[in-house]
Amino acid sequence: MNPTTIYLDNNATTALDPRVLEAMAPHFLAAGNAESRHSAGRRARKALEEATETVAEILGARPDEVVFTSGGTEANNLAVSGLAVDESTPPGRVATTAIEHPAVSGMVAHLEARGFVADVAPVNAEGIVDAERIAESFYDRTRVAAMMLANNETGAIQPVARLADLAAARGIPVHVDAVQAVGRIPVDFASLGVATLAASGHKFHGPPGSGALLIRRGTRMTPRQYGGGQQRGLRPGTVAVPLAVGFAEALDLWRREREARIETWRSLTARLVDGLRRAIGADRIVLNGPADPNLRLPQTVNLGFPGIDGEALLMQLDLAGVAVSLGSACASGSTQPSPTLVAMGVPDDRLRSSVRFSLGAFTTREEIDQTVVHLAAAVAWLSR
Repeated sequence: MNPTTIYLDNNATTALDPRVLEAMAPHFLAAGNAESRHSAGRRARKALEEATETVAEILGARPDEVVFTSGGTEANNLAVSGLAVDESTPPGRVATTAIEHPAVSGMVAHLEARGFVADVAPVNAEGIVDAERIAESFYDRTRVAAMMLANNETGAIQPVARLADLAAARGIPVHVDAVQAVGRIPVDFASLGVATLAASGHKFHGPPGSGALLIRRGTRMTPRQYGGGQQRGLRPGTVAVPLAVGFAEALDLWRREREARIETWRSLTARLVDGLRRAIGADRIVLNGPADPNLRLPQTVNLGFPGIDGEALLMQLDLAGVAVSLGSACASGSTQPSPTLVAMGVPDDRLRSSVRFSLGAFTTREEIDQTVVHLAAAVAWLSR
């Protein structure tokens, strides 16, 4: 098997930017607990505070609204359960959508097992949720509404700000899973109007194991962990300063290079689709997701190849050294078709023939052109 030379599975995880590693290295090599009062502790505290201020500034939050976590799953779990569960009252309801990542849908399922009721809104054929449809399911017992900002499989951008407006009229907090959006499109916590927002560093060339949960001032949150009083008691435990520094550095690199990255991504995804249509035939490729590129992440494209087995296509590309995916890496190993594509009403002949291509900051034009060649050859071979 050839080693992977072309990596187009960046929605699963990204390679660590060497500049991020350089920023983190001194903090990995030096001792210092940010809660300690000696000079080593003060240095760690200073680095943590600077990282917090950077994250807050870039994401449109206040420093005291930033809580560092181990990643997107922890941030999503903490937000959904922390907003929904009130130990002094019986279980209520949770409003959510049919396309949420397992980090959210799994927690919703857990709450259902505890007596909560989940009101799940459908999506249209392009994978976009109608915010008004979610609002129709609001009840007096609705504790939280949870919606992703951008879908991990199709890249479809969701109307989170509109949902937040509708929910505010009912006094319902909204949690947004922005894991796939942060580092790909501009995200402003204040403008979205949500109560909480989750992000994960390894999606934008930051360190694995780093994440953040933004919690708006005044939001009532039930802690899910107990111990020390770090991070206002909402996420107790010694903060991993090197990871916080790496998260902030990766986010700052995104801010500095944002326009160039977005422009390159849009150009490369268009080049990929156009190249495949010429090489394979436009009638043999179907786009899953919004036709308008402004309504999806600039570096994500999900394509169906009717009549071709997606699993076989994935293996052929892997043998050629091209890494892509069939959907969410967090559902890997499942033999079931993509829940997102099912929710979109994608026909059976496309459900198992769809492949997700997700680009990163280091993806090149040459890699896209090589992918077109390899994929066209794989489709031709599998069509025999």
